[in-house]
Amino acid sequence: MNQILYKNTKISYSDTGKGSAVVLLHGFLENKSMWQNLAPELSLKHRVITIDLLGHGESECLGYVHSMEENAEVVRAVLSELRIRKVILVGHSMGGYVALAFAEMFPIMIKGLVLMNSTSKADSEARKTNRDRAIKAVKKDYAGFVRLSIANLFNPDNREKLADEIEKVKKEALKTPLQGVVASLEGMKIRKNREVLLHHTPYPKMLILGEKDPVLVYKDSLEQIENTAAKLVTFPDGHMSHIENQDELKTVLLEFFKGV
Repeated sequence: MNQILYKNTKISYSDTGKGSAVVLLHGFLENKSMWQNLAPELSLKHRVITIDLLGHGESECLGYVHSMEENAEVVRAVLSELRIRKVILVGHSMGGYVALAFAEMFPIMIKGLVLMNSTSKADSEARKTNRDRAIKAVKKDYAGFVRLSIANLFNPDNREKLADEIEKVKKEALKTPLQGVVASLEGMKIRKNREVLLHHTPYPKMLILGEKDPVLVYKDSLEQIENTAAKLVTFPDGHMSHIENQDELKTVLLEFFKGV
């Protein structure tokens, strides 16, 4: 296990393969283990770095709000340790928000950007209210909140078929400490709108969406890439493309990396 200290806080990461650097950033209630079926294949041709974001996996918490900017600084600290100057970023859900913050803060380091089941838009007022409700709910019934949250990420049609995989995701999610859950909800709630990055940046960009994503409304998500050069990939399932559409995702990512 590789670790660095960032502001006296342990950050865990993995580093495999050789070639151009690809950084994989997990989502809320996930950790770097979410990439375990994908990373080995990607690392045959690329240097693949996975990072546990603040308060997730084996990375420690840092205060009561884990902002997307603070997480982006964590990513920067890991890359600095590894002496990597340029990367392709792939962010799933909350990892996409962190990737966007990183792209805004360190534009010179970006070779390509993939938002997977994610959005460049800020939270709407309704969404912010839901985050506050979620904070109350998780404080009241931590395990119940985590289990329900994970089940709700999948296309309902897949829940029976993928029952074993969903159970594994729940187990990993339950390793996230309460402080990590709350601090991330607070951080996502206050994140900036970064749609401008999809319009006015020179590097290749790709948006991967699930048509039946219970978290992100598909049609609303399309608006952000209208009149941009960003490539759109649509899968027929939910929010968890790395599980629900694993093989297709692998193909799509490797194809994108080739063109960067």
